[in-house]
Amino acid sequence: MGILDSLENSPELKGMLGQLGAAVIPVVLGEVLGNGGQGGLSAIVAKLEQAGLGEQVRSWIGTGQNLPITAEQLQQVLGSDTVKQLAARFNIPVDQLSKVLAQQLPAAVDGASPGGKLPQTA
Repeated sequence: MGILDSLENSPELKGMLGQLGAAVIPVVLGEVLGNGGQGGLSAIVAKLEQAGLGEQVRSWIGTGQNLPITAEQLQQVLGSDTVKQLAARFNIPVDQLSKVLAQQLPAAVDGASPGGKLPQTA
């Protein structure tokens, strides 16, 4: 099972997406976490830690409860240009994309780090 597979079937995700559609956000997360312009999971984790969000990231990778991140924090880390490009590419309003990504990124990182460790290929 890929890290994004469980998100596609998440009732929470489906409920909050509304017009976005349940298939779009896993693709966008794939761009952010995968081989997109952000450099993959390890690069995203490093950027978040450098931005002072290490406590949140450690909670996602660890086995406890995931701490939240705001849409604004995520947009600062990814860069507003990157978020705007992703939003334009998938025809999603920037504010909605940032909000949903901020809500779903902790679960995606958590799912990609079984046993509290990032995969070697992340």
